[in-house]
Amino acid sequence: MMELISAHRRALAGALAGLTADQWHGESMCAGWTPAHVLAHQTMPFRISAKEFMAGLQRCGGDFTTFSDDVAERDSHIPPGELVAVLRDNADNPWSPPGGGMAGALSHDVIHGLDIGWPLGLRYEIPERAITIILDGIASENYFGFSLDGIRASATDLDWSAGDGDELAGQSRDLLMLLAGRRVPASRFRGAAAARL
Repeated sequence: MMELISAHRRALAGALAGLTADQWHGESMCAGWTPAHVLAHQTMPFRISAKEFMAGLQRCGGDFTTFSDDVAERDSHIPPGELVAVLRDNADNPWSPPGGGMAGALSHDVIHGLDIGWPLGLRYEIPERAITIILDGIASENYFGFSLDGIRASATDLDWSAGDGDELAGQSRDLLMLLAGRRVPASRFRGAAAARL
């Protein structure tokens, strides 16, 4: 799993290194966040000590979302090149989200990478195995709130499917973002379930 995480961080850092200033301050798939906000959030575990984290969380009354938003807003003003370097320099860092394990770290990195890259049409290598692991986790846990009840989701570019019912077919990256609760246009999918998006 760590090999997949490391490879993804390096590939993402390489792709992000070429973004323009306008792109860094454009839209991402995270509502209200620019790509700079997303990368500030993604690199937060590598830049903030456990002591700083706990102090910040306490300051926000234990509300992680508020704390995370505050850090993303503050650190989105760090020069993008510095944030990209932090991502690259921590490619082999074994951090994982509390309770999420290495699968959670992989999901965190890949989804936030797509939060930045998807609206920009940014293409970089994400191994099929990594996408399949994340899709399996999202489909089984439903922790982003997208229910597959009555839906059979299937990727058209790799061997993956989940659920039973009306067809919802599309590219794996599009399915990943949809199942992760992001707003993906229905036109990106085909099948009877696409009309219900």
